[in-house]
Amino acid sequence: MLIKTIPVGQLETNCYIVTDEDSLACAVIDPGDESNAILDYLEDNRLHCEAILLTHGHYDHVGAVDAIAEETGAAVYMNERDDAKNARDSHLPYTLKENGRSYDEGDTVTVGSLRFQVIATPGHTPGGVALLCGDALFTGDTLFKGSCGRTDLPGGDMEQELASLRRLCELPGDYEVYPGHMDMSTLEREREFNYYCRAAMRR
Repeated sequence: MLIKTIPVGQLETNCYIVTDEDSLACAVIDPGDESNAILDYLEDNRLHCEAILLTHGHYDHVGAVDAIAEETGAAVYMNERDDAKNARDSHLPYTLKENGRSYDEGDTVTVGSLRFQVIATPGHTPGGVALLCGDALFTGDTLFKGSCGRTDLPGGDMEQELASLRRLCELPGDYEVYPGHMDMSTLEREREFNYYCRAAMRR
């Protein structure tokens, strides 16, 4: 598994391209902006994008979705609770199109030999999810290095956020954590040093 990080947009959202190196099939996680940069990477490395996976529906994570989907034909996955037609929240502007698919807790998406397990993590948004693939945990804006996602926007809920952090921290073993912004971390580091994770685990 090869993971490429491309920070995109004014908020430098981490777009991840996760590739099965044997088949060159890949998934694009949270293409928030700069579709040309993402598509150039796919073309330069002869990758076949089979899925676009969204951790949540905020504009800085979905801005380039349609451009990537149109160019590659990849299916778009998002939790339906963050779909604009359900949320009716200006902070959640994206609506799944005809080739869109809703996923939720316990679902899996297969790309080549890679299996992405969906973990529901509401709190930052109602439909936030984390994606577990091998030893990599893509946490969107639920869990950051040393911090967690804000809950003061419409649809945010601190109680749910803490419950989601606890759910992630209770995963067995250690994982590399790939958040929606800023630097990567490890789950063990966050269990030990992240104030919000520590508070969540005490609940």
